[in-house]
Amino acid sequence: MESRSGLRGGLRRVEGSLRPRLRGFRQWWTRSLAAWLPARMRDLFGLSPQRLLLQPAEGGLQLALWRGEQVRTLAHVPLPPEVEQVDPLGRLLAPSMARVPRWLLLPGSAVLRRRLTLPAAAGDRLREVLGFEIDRQTPFTAADVSYDARPLGRRGDQLEAELVVVPRATLSAALAALGPLAPTLAGVDVAEADGSPLGVNLASGAARRRDDPSRGRNLILLLVALLALAAGMWQMLANREAAADFFAAQVEAEVERARSASLERRQLVDLIEGGAFLRAARAGRPTMVEVMDELARRLPDDTYLEKLSVEGDRILLIGLSREASALVARLQGSTLWSEPTLAGALQPDPRTRMDRFTLTATLNVADARPAARPATGGPDAAGGH
Repeated sequence: MESRSGLRGGLRRVEGSLRPRLRGFRQWWTRSLAAWLPARMRDLFGLSPQRLLLQPAEGGLQLALWRGEQVRTLAHVPLPPEVEQVDPLGRLLAPSMARVPRWLLLPGSAVLRRRLTLPAAAGDRLREVLGFEIDRQTPFTAADVSYDARPLGRRGDQLEAELVVVPRATLSAALAALGPLAPTLAGVDVAEADGSPLGVNLASGAARRRDDPSRGRNLILLLVALLALAAGMWQMLANREAAADFFAAQVEAEVERARSASLERRQLVDLIEGGAFLRAARAGRPTMVEVMDELARRLPDDTYLEKLSVEGDRILLIGLSREASALVARLQGSTLWSEPTLAGALQPDPRTRMDRFTLTATLNVADARPAARPATGGPDAAGGH
């Protein structure tokens, strides 16, 4: 049980120290973003801090607009009667001005201010710390005043702050003088010498807890920021998908080019191999000139050829000769052909008194098959022909 209570106490202390820091960071972030926008844009989106200041004056109220660290006097109006139930300023102000938060501005003589030096660690809970200093720094007790704390700056490990207190009786009298305007107030501040607000809120606890009038606008801005973030992330995802599709198309194009190059290389290798085969075939085959020269040397002078043809490896001779029966013996033993044979019977030719013969032989052709390529079909194999 003690460990649980200690853990809860530690969580409360962490939450109490983080909450003001997060609030300060949000305010700094909002001011930094608003500084990039023109004044009209800041006014349009409600990013410029502004207040409608109600300051008691002789016979009525002085209305002033505080915006962008500047105070502009608007009008002097009489105090509304206490019996009036509606907002008396709603009829006098424009709709946009009627929505501006209203603050009561007390004169500087109505409050008591004390400047204090505190440890820097007190900055996280400055108002609570200064609440314990009321009895020592002012002639009042904490129950008799409404107070607020204003940080002035840091100096090393010291924090300069100001304690501002107003007696509850004085504050109640000022609120009572406003009549029906008192419930419409967003806070109570103090006027400095130049008429600008000091920057504190001396309202009571109930008034301090009143809903922030700019909360709806802030929620809208937060929703717009979330939508913009989602749209940015979606656009980033779409860009990544488009880049992936582009790279996939590039890879497909490269693969197609590689496939085409491989096909062209295969065709080139086939052409080289075919050319090598033809060259080998020609090298192992006797030429027609060699065949005719060999026939001229072996055939007798009284032999005439009417037809000489070579089809594949078959030689066909048709002609007339006085020694036709001896032609087979004369043609044998040649290195250019083999198996010379008479095809059919000899036919005497009465006009020339010679015998017509038909003779065939087999042409000697060397093996024209090229050496076998390696199975891989690599560039070395292609380059060897």
